[in-house]
Parts: sequence; structure tokens; C-alpha cells
Amino acid sequence: MNAECLLRHYERIADAPDAIARLRRFILDLAVHGKLVPPDPNDEPASKLLERIATEKARLVTAGEIRKAKPLRTVDEDADFDVPATWLWTRLGIVTSYIQRGKSPKYAASGGSPVVSQRCVQWGGLDLTVAKQITLESLAHYEDIRFLRDGDLLWNSTGTGTIGRVIRLVDPPEKLVCDSHVTVVRCLEVDPEYIRIWLRSNHVYALTEDRAVGSTNQVELTAQMAINQVVPLPPLAEQHRIVAKVDELMVLCDRLEAARTEREATRDRLAAASLARINVPDPETFQADTRFALDALPALTTRPDQIKQLRQTILNLAVRGKLVPQDPKDEPASELLKKQFELPNRYLRRRKIIKEASVDASDGVLASIPETWAYARIQNLYDANIVIDYADGNHGSLYPRNSEFGEEGVTFVSAKDLVDGRVVWETCSKLNRDRAGQLTKGWAQTGDVLLTHNATVGRVAKVPEQVEPFLLGTSVTFYRLNEHALHSDYFFVVLQSPVWQRQLEAIMAQTTRNQVSIQKQAFFTIPIPPLAEQHRIVAKVGELMALCERLEASLSRGDGTRRRLLDAFLHEALEPANAALQAAE
Repeated sequence: MNAECLLRHYERIADAPDAIARLRRFILDLAVHGKLVPPDPNDEPASKLLERIATEKARLVTAGEIRKAKPLRTVDEDADFDVPATWLWTRLGIVTSYIQRGKSPKYAASGGSPVVSQRCVQWGGLDLTVAKQITLESLAHYEDIRFLRDGDLLWNSTGTGTIGRVIRLVDPPEKLVCDSHVTVVRCLEVDPEYIRIWLRSNHVYALTEDRAVGSTNQVELTAQMAINQVVPLPPLAEQHRIVAKVDELMVLCDRLEAARTEREATRDRLAAASLARINVPDPETFQADTRFALDALPALTTRPDQIKQLRQTILNLAVRGKLVPQDPKDEPASELLKKQFELPNRYLRRRKIIKEASVDASDGVLASIPETWAYARIQNLYDANIVIDYADGNHGSLYPRNSEFGEEGVTFVSAKDLVDGRVVWETCSKLNRDRAGQLTKGWAQTGDVLLTHNATVGRVAKVPEQVEPFLLGTSVTFYRLNEHALHSDYFFVVLQSPVWQRQLEAIMAQTTRNQVSIQKQAFFTIPIPPLAEQHRIVAKVGELMALCERLEASLSRGDGTRRRLLDAFLHEALEPANAALQAAE
């Protein structure tokens, strides 16, 4: 693999998911397999290098500079893959003079010396700005061998998400030591940067957490694990060539990553500008701005979060009367709200929604709406029989016990089952029919709109046609609407829009409990268009959401294509290296 090959093919796969990260891993993988640089028959083989290491280690033991190490078992059963003829498998303890975790320090409030913790060991290098201090008095009792030296490898040994990070020290300060969460690896007669390449590769880094031991979710890399870590060892001269080539290609990856970041930033700015012009519309240019945005966004959209922004823009426009034109022939919403609709017989003795003092959650949320529209509170819509009913599931002693759920029975929908605007029926529990028959509250049905109001607040779903009545968990509210006044699909749009979601956020900001009761929802305010316009809005939202789904599908297909291209590119890049290796052998 070389830089020219990367540049020649990169544009074909640049937007593949994790393209740069995969390229970096691939470079490391080639390096440790002996396929990144051609071998040189004049190189001293790794077997001779190991002999020199053994000789030097014996000298250091005799001089009292290091302790004599215990013999390590052979590598044969632990070797991960075949290596070139001039290489050998060995263990990290063989090619090092010192492997040891740091000591737990006695920290100083001030006036001490910095001590390296796992927070200091970052992929970008050593960061002593976050280091704590160790007392100078305790530092005086440290053995000389514990003080860090130029070329030492620092290997994070604990912590999910931090374990396995490894850096090489360059000219460290005097008297610098590590705490017990960092392992020091001091190489002997081998290139420490090559060893770091191996420890960064998927053969080690990606498996470290799986092989680590510990309890209470605190994973740990022990000193013995480090000492016994297998290493594919090339000749020393080849180690230097591998390090140089990896450095060259990683610099190239940095350039490619910077270019991709700039390209993404440009797309983000263009997409944000397009959405901003229709979110804060100019009446004279709104239609043209909308057409431009919808035409341009497919080309600017390369990530799912951008499509999410487009969906929110569509919902925002829908509930502000900006998505479809108004028709002066429509009956105004104000007239609609004056009517007293009759209830079906089964609701004539419906329960009362308890009114309670509540801060107006709509403050600062409501925007101007067309003259034919009106704002109304949920409580007012309920009193006018426009919202026929809304309720949550059973609480307290009425809530079913675990033993009453099974493989069959009445579907029981919890907050976890509401995902991306729909009910995931496959994840729903089943409640024993006899037990379900004892419950009179929390029954939802076809056409209802569902809202989570506890824990995961704000998820919504529309119950599709031909669904048998089902029960709701405590954290889900159903809304049942009078379709002659309030279209359930329009209400579904409202619950997803900023005008509703921001009211939820305002209520949650007033309490430490992450919930919004149905009593508080009674004080929420929503925009009501004329009924005919509600139908036009629903149709338009459906059309535009279908566009978003096509964009998502196109993005997914594009990602898949780019993944396949990247795989093909990596395979193509590997073939010449294999050919060169075979020719050399």
C-alpha cells in the first residue's frame, strides 16, 4: 500500500461510514502482518535480534539494573497468524527490560510533582494538564527504575473506554511516575514505536476489554497479561521501515480526515442555511425557498442527523400554517371550537381530568399562526368533546405483576415499545387475559395517538388500523380524538413538533422528576387549523416524510455501496502487498 494508491481511490470511498478509522486500522493490520513494506534479504533476521536481546538482558541482570524474569511459555498456541520467514512470534516480556504498573501515589494538594493517570494518556499524546500531583516526600522513596524514560510506552490498564490506549514518551520531565492505572512498557533493543503499532492494532486493542479481568464493571489489564502479550517480531531494520511507512500513511489519513471534516462542515452550513430560510420564512420568497431547499437537500444530505433536521423543519412548518396554503372557503378554527360535539354513549360518564395549578408551559413557544387558525388548550378541547378521552395505564396496586405476563394474552404496550413514531409490536409484553379483564383503565385502540410521559418523555406513535384493543403501561398516555373536529394524524404531527415538545421540556425543567402527568398535559396549548386544512397538512406531511424516507433509504444504499467499495479497495490494496511478499519469499 502507498500514498498514491490511497489518493487515487479515496474519493470513491471517502464517505463510507468510518472510512478513515477503517483505513487507519487497515494500515496497522498490514504493518503487523508484514505486508506494508517489502522485506529486505539483507536484514538481520528476528532470531538474531532475540539472541542480542537475551544477551543484553542478562548483562542488565548481572549489573543489578533489572530483576531476572521468570521463564515464559512458548508462543506456538497463541500465535494469531502466519508471519514472514524472517519474523518470529515472541512475547512482550521477552523484548522488554521492564513491564510494571505504577504505584498508588500519595497525592499532594500543591507543591508536588505530576503523576501520570489514565486521563493523561490520550491518543494524541501525554497530557499533563490534567495530572494530579504526588508529594515530593513520597516520590523520594520511588526506585529509579520507576521513573519514566524517553521511549517508554504508557499503556492504560483500567477503565471501560480508556483501557488499551497506548502512547510513546518523548523526552519526559525528570522524576515523572505513573499511578496504578497505567502500565509502563520499556522496550529493549526493539523499536518502541513498532511495539506501539502492534498494541494499537485490532489484534490487541480491540480485544483488550474482552480479555481483561475485574469486577463492578472495572475492567483491568494486569501486568502478567502485558508480559505474556504475544508480539509478531520483524527484523529491527524492517521495524524502522514499518514505523516510517505507518507514519507517512497516518499523516495522509490526517489530511484526508481534515478534508472530509471541511467538506462535511460546508454541507452542514449549506443545509442549515436552506432550512433556516424556511424555518423563519419570508412570505414573499417562502415558496421558492422551500422548493430550493427540498431540491438541494438530497445532494447536501449525507448523514441521518441531517434528515432528522429536515423532518423537524417539516413538522415545524406544518403546525405554523406554512406548509400548505390557506383556503378562505374553509370554516375557521374559531368556529369549530365554538361547537359542542356530542359524545358516543360509552363516554357519557367519562372521568374528569383534575385541574391543578400549573405554569403556562407555552410561554415563548407559540408562534404566529394564520388568521383562520386558533390556539387551544387540551383541557378546552376535552371540555368541548374534541379530545374524546386521554388517559395513561394502571398505577400502583392495579399494575400487573410480573407473574401475570406470559407468551400469550392481551398486548401490553410500555414506553420502550414506542420507537420512531410507531409501536414495535414485536417487543410488547402479553398480559394474562383474565387479569386484563379486571382492568378498566388504560385501554387503547385503533386510531389513538400515544405519548410517553415518564422516563423517556416525548416519544409518540399512531396506532394503525385493524389493531385489537390493548393495554398501556403507566408511562404511556393515549389520546382519542373526535375526527369531525381534530384529525388524529394532524394531532400526531403536533405531538412530534417543537410546539409540543418544547412544552414538555418546559414542564420537566420545573421538576426533578422526569415525567409530565396527564393533569399537566391538560394545560398544554396546540395550534388548530380548519378541519379541511388539517387534511391538506396531513397529506403534505405524508408526502414530505416519504421523501425523507427515500433520502434515508438512498443514504443507506449509498453507505452500503461505499462500504463495498471500501472493502474492494482494501482488498485491492492488499493484493500487491501479497504478491510482493510471495515474490520475495
